[in-house]
Order: sequence, then structure tokens, then C-alpha cells
Amino acid sequence: MEEIIRELKLDMAAQAVNLRKSWHVAEVEIITSDGVDVGWLQKSKRDDALYLEQIYITAAFQGRGIGGEIIRSLIEEARQAGRPVTLAVVKINPARRLYERLGFRVAHEDDRKFYMRCDALTVG
Repeated sequence: MEEIIRELKLDMAAQAVNLRKSWHVAEVEIITSDGVDVGWLQKSKRDDALYLEQIYITAAFQGRGIGGEIIRSLIEEARQAGRPVTLAVVKINPARRLYERLGFRVAHEDDRKFYMRCDALTVG
């Protein structure tokens, strides 16, 4: 995220403060691969949806399909609960392509972010 924060010319310290404010331990899961901690996921329930607050995979483990596997699991969890999955992604974040491949569509947008939704009941 540091690259994106720099590219958007955002205040790094302010972004760190915002992350700490939005971090709720009860919503966080550590992501492991072959017994190694490789990242984390934060999810919550918002309105009628399962909301992907944040997902982070350590750079050394990116590009191995771990994030996609985690998000597919999240979609399955939502499907079983009869809920959609929603998220927000900064427009310049290349993760948007992954989300689209997994069935997410842009529901609306603002000047910086796309707000995406995956109707888990229709994703096979």
C-alpha cells in the first residue's frame, strides 16, 4: 500500500492513524501458507453484506494465488450465509483485476475508490 499512498500523494502518517482506527482485532484473521504467516484479512458484517475491510499479503508471497484463495473462501462463507460480499478498492490498486476475475462488479465509485460487490449466491 505504500506505493499507492505515495502515488496518490497521501499523508503516510495520517494513513497509518486511519489504519489503526479501523483495525478491530476481533475481525482480523492471520493468513498462513505452509505454516508461515504471510498476511492478514479483516472482515465485518455491514448491512446485509460480508464486507472485506482489508486484505494484505506480504510482498514475498504475492502472485502465488494466496489472496485469490482467501477471497474465494470469503465468497463461499458469504454464499452459505446468503449474503453478498462488498469491498472498496483504490482506483489505482491492481487488485481490482483480481476482484473482477472472482466475480466482483463495481456498484458505485467516488473520486478515489471503486465500491465493489459480489453476489455470492450467483458465483459458482
